[in-house]
Amino acid sequence: MKGVVAGLVMVLSALAGLRPGKTTRAVPAVYVLGDSSLDVGNNNYLPGNSVPRANKPFHGVDFPGPGGPRPTGRFSNGYNVADFIAKNLGFERSPPAYLSLKSHRRLIRTALLRGVSYASGGAGILDSTGAGNNIPLSKQVEYFHSTRAAMEAKLGSGVVTDLLAESFFLIGIGSNDLIQFVTAKNKSATQSDVAALYGSLISNYSATITDLYMMGARKVGIINAGLSGCIPMARADDATGACNDGTNELAAGFNGALESFLADLAPRLPGLAYSLADGFAHRQVLIADPQAAGFVSATSACCGSAGGSVGRAIACRRRTSAATVMATSTGTGCMRHSGPLRWPPRRSSMARRSLPCLLLSSSWQRRKGPT
Repeated sequence: MKGVVAGLVMVLSALAGLRPGKTTRAVPAVYVLGDSSLDVGNNNYLPGNSVPRANKPFHGVDFPGPGGPRPTGRFSNGYNVADFIAKNLGFERSPPAYLSLKSHRRLIRTALLRGVSYASGGAGILDSTGAGNNIPLSKQVEYFHSTRAAMEAKLGSGVVTDLLAESFFLIGIGSNDLIQFVTAKNKSATQSDVAALYGSLISNYSATITDLYMMGARKVGIINAGLSGCIPMARADDATGACNDGTNELAAGFNGALESFLADLAPRLPGLAYSLADGFAHRQVLIADPQAAGFVSATSACCGSAGGSVGRAIACRRRTSAATVMATSTGTGCMRHSGPLRWPPRRSSMARRSLPCLLLSSSWQRRKGPT
């Protein structure tokens, strides 16, 4: 595990231009766009009863820091992927949520000194994914545009341009689009349907990266779509608890299209350096042998509202009742929170995410456009 994390730090440091052994921040700021794997609280500020929020007692039961364990808007029992990436770049944790900063009038200062997170649980590359219940990727880009304008009004375009060119942009999104597609089509999708989906996703992804580039981004880290067919909620739909191969095949096809698209795009954006993390492959490794990575189970969630063979019969509640509540239907329990790969039925545990670990390691590939 330590070797994997060290490899991640080395690759990200190289992308950021940090010299080995230097202890200062690798980049001046981090800007995050994505879904629940990266969200640090934006959804808590969205209106509506259908918005997915990570504000229940079981969220953040292992969150470290002053004030003790508490829900923070992260879809995890503690830190999430954005936190660990930011920590490895020299920050305390992920930059704060955009809507939180706006609410407390701390946006400009934080954007200049730390960065901002625009990620939103349930968000997709397409605006239609979970429409009305999240901040879609296009809107996240709009929020960054307004943040940049406010930064320029404060310090001038030259200073902001230099800062953004040295900053790190982290993007992780796409799984929700694929899950919604599978749910809507219910096994009736044709090859032309899939091709049209990939075309729409890649077109929007291209617009996102191009827009960020035009606004000054030069260092971009991208996490591909994960093994969505193996989350406990997907497994619960199978009598044997098996993964949904159709969803996983759809994700694999999208990831291939994403990799090809990035390879074609980079040469057309002078100075762009990007890294592509193969979260899909690393999750395959985790599920194939969870014990090797220090997990007890890759099929059970700690808790959840639905029953079934994947250990979700017990409702998620407070840490204080973990002995009686966090036990799964298999009896393995969740007293050791790093035991299961998943925390609630759709979200990952902090231990899994701490493996920038098996999600973001040596699979990072540095690619550059012409300088």
